[in-house]
Order: sequence, then C-alpha cells, then structure tokens
Amino acid sequence: MENTYDVIIAGCGAAGLYHAINLPRNTRILLLCKQELTLCNSALAQGGIAGVYQPDGDTTDDCTDLHVQDTLIAGGFKNNNEAVQLLVDNAKFEIGTLLELGADFDRTPDGKFHRTLEGGHSRHRIFHHKDSTGAEILNTLIRKVKTLSNVTIMENTMMVNLKKSSTGFSVQLLHNGNLSSAHCHFMTICTGGIGRIYEFTTNSKIATGDGIAMAYGIGAKIKNLHLIQFHPTAFNNHHTRECFLISEAVRGEGAYLLNCNKERFMQLYDERLELAPRDVVSRSIVLESRRTGSSDFFLDISYKDSEFIKNRFPMIYESVLEQGYDITKEPIPIFPCQHYLMGGINVDRKSETSEPNLFACGECSHTGVHGNNRLASNSLLEALVFSRQAALAISERLHTCTQDFEEVQFPEKENPQPMPKGFRTEIRHIMQESCFVIPDSAKILEGFERIREIRKQLLNGNYIIDSNYIEACSLATVGYLILKEVI
Repeated sequence: MENTYDVIIAGCGAAGLYHAINLPRNTRILLLCKQELTLCNSALAQGGIAGVYQPDGDTTDDCTDLHVQDTLIAGGFKNNNEAVQLLVDNAKFEIGTLLELGADFDRTPDGKFHRTLEGGHSRHRIFHHKDSTGAEILNTLIRKVKTLSNVTIMENTMMVNLKKSSTGFSVQLLHNGNLSSAHCHFMTICTGGIGRIYEFTTNSKIATGDGIAMAYGIGAKIKNLHLIQFHPTAFNNHHTRECFLISEAVRGEGAYLLNCNKERFMQLYDERLELAPRDVVSRSIVLESRRTGSSDFFLDISYKDSEFIKNRFPMIYESVLEQGYDITKEPIPIFPCQHYLMGGINVDRKSETSEPNLFACGECSHTGVHGNNRLASNSLLEALVFSRQAALAISERLHTCTQDFEEVQFPEKENPQPMPKGFRTEIRHIMQESCFVIPDSAKILEGFERIREIRKQLLNGNYIIDSNYIEACSLATVGYLILKEVI
C-alpha cells in the first residue's frame, strides 16, 4: 500500500510541529497542514509563554508552586491537579529546548530574560518576543521540522474522514481539490480551536474544530466543550469576523479599562482590577455594558512613555494605527471576543484519547490543565508539554508495530450536489446569541434543536466534498456538542 506512515499528525501549529520534532528520527511521519504552514492560532499568540525557568545567574522570586496556584485560581480550582503539576514542572525543559532551537526571547539591558506580567499571574514569568511570541516560536519550530528527512509535509490538505482499522487509522484527505487516503499506526490530532463557530473571534480562519469532529465520529470522548474563553480585549472592529487581539500583556504593563464614559470600572467587580483573570474581566465588561446601556469600551495605555509602548508592542501599535488609532496618544476600542477552548478531545497525561493510539494535543485537546478558565500564556506551554508526552508514549510503542496496514476504503458519492448556502452563517449566529460570555438559557435550547437539524441534514445529504462542506460539518458537530452540554 502507498501512503503509509508510522504517525500522521493533523495540524501544523506549535503542538503538531513540536510533536514531530520529539518523535524518533526513524519514524515515518506525515504532517497535514490545512492551508500553509504558518497559518494557525499559535502564530497569533502575542503575550508569550509562561514558565518558571531560571538559568544560571538569572534568578527570580518565582517558583513552580506559585505557578501551580495561579493556574488553579484562574481555573476556578476545577483543574486536573496532576496535569497542572506536569505542565508547570516541564516548563523549564520546554523553554530551554526552544532556546536551543534558536527562539529569540526578549532580554533586559544586562542580558537577562525579560519576563512580563499578565492577568492572573502573581509573578513576572512570561517569556516573550516583543508582542509576537507565537510567530517567533512557530517559525523556530518550522525551521527545525524542515530539516527532518523523516517528515513529509502536506500543505493545503484537509481531513475529510477518519476511520479506525485493525492496524491503526486511515484518513481520507482533500488536497488541492483531489481526494486520496493515507494510513498510519498512530494518529495525533493537533487541529487547534473552534473560533469560527462564533461570529467574532481572535482565531484564524482555519479554526473550525475539524479534529474534534473527526475524533467524535470514531468514538473518542469529548469533554467540557462548553468551556470557552472570551478574551476581554479584542479590538472592537466588527466589520470582520477575525478580530485583532490586544494582548493581555498590555494590561500587564499598566493599561486601564474604561467604560463608555472613559471611566475605570473594574473596581466595581473585582479587587484585582485590570489584572483579574480573563473570564472575570470579560464578564465584568458585559455587566458594565448592561449597567451603562452601552457596548463602548476602551483600553488606555497612552499615559506611558510613547517609545516604551512602540518598542514593547510594535505589532499591536502598527496594527491599531492602520485602523486609525494611536495607542501612544489615545484609548482604543475593545470588547470581549471568542478566543480559546478549554475543553476538547479528552486525553490522559500522555495525551492519549479514549481510543487507543489516537492522541490529541494543543487547543483541540482537553488535558484538564485549564479548569474553567485558562491562565494567560499557559496555552503555548500546554501545546509543547503535552505534545512531547504524546511523542514519548508513541516512541515506547513503535517497536510493536508491523509493516502491514489494513486497507480501509472510503466510498465515493454518486452524483453529489452542492451544499445549500447559509448553514455556517446560521450556526455562527446561534452560538453568538446563545453562548457568549453570559449564556442565554432560552436561546440555547432553541439553538440546539436547530443545529441538530442542520447537522443531520449535512451528514445524511449527498453533498459535494469540498472545504466548505467539511467545515460546515465540523461547525455543526461542535455546536451540537457545546449546546448539548449546557442544556
């Protein structure tokens, strides 16, 4: 059989790339990228990567116990304690590995690492590359993966269907409009988040929950999919579905939140003010919106030195300036927006799902690390720590695999028709209206029934398999699962 691999990795964000890097060099790996290598949520991460890492001569008053405590507090103590400990304990190793691979993190004038502060953290422990840390980490990992002769990279490739077999898994693929299949002993899903299920999100356009839908389709357990984080400070420009994120680090450097009257208001809701965890700040903004009768909110750091702002947040400064606002001179409009998923494909400490030899890493997985709310800058760390755990687990089992693969067939459709328009738009509207920050129970029940109907029609209909159809099926499945949990 052609197209056979030891491991197929679906997703080319930080989790997928780091997973490939940590697998043995004699492992035959297929890395699937939905579009181009650089398009993923990891690349959009601004703030940084959290961790207690103190190289020689670079000591702080931080410790892993404090990082654990901050993570638990942010998660409402609904976190999996063992997973949190694993996350925090491995931060030193993962950050050290990134540095060995060539990642460039900002330093102070005396050469020590510059650590910034973000909401929910009790210490300065965020390592960063200005305000584009995700892109720096992603590019570092891409450079390494491209040197690995055992990794085959397929860009512009979507998963259409996933099936279990007696020898592992088979995946139906859509590549440049053509259908094909590939087979593997181990499958690792690293497909990121679900942001495009909402009308407005900070996520990239590929974040449609495909991997979660595929895993659910073969029986993998999905857990806490309703635990969705809304970032409190997305740039308030609702002309596009993808909203530019104003990093948590801006508040960490002293920015104020202002209501429609240009007055600070967080003191009415939480003693931690602007540095309360994200869920608290987002909920406070919505409550303040109801109190004032206005959805106009602002973030103001203009009282700080203008050169400091430009040097610390160059990407944010330029991006907002293109929209007509100068953050060095004036407050900028913000409002909460869908940002991150705490639930997902349920996995154990090795990132293995309820289906043997099926792994999931990164935002699409549910490790239990985040509890009810993710602590800022723990996401990149989680992607690295748990994708390496998955690689270690697979490495221990590779010797048990044979060279044989069961040939799984994916039947072709006869005379398929174009999918009717409007399904994706309707799903997004239902989710935005029923499940945004403070859920609306009445709309949730009504929305669930409608999304269930849409999903049934999509799965049972004879529609042409293209990217639009695949994503519509994913969104319908994810929406169905979210609302089913909260009814």
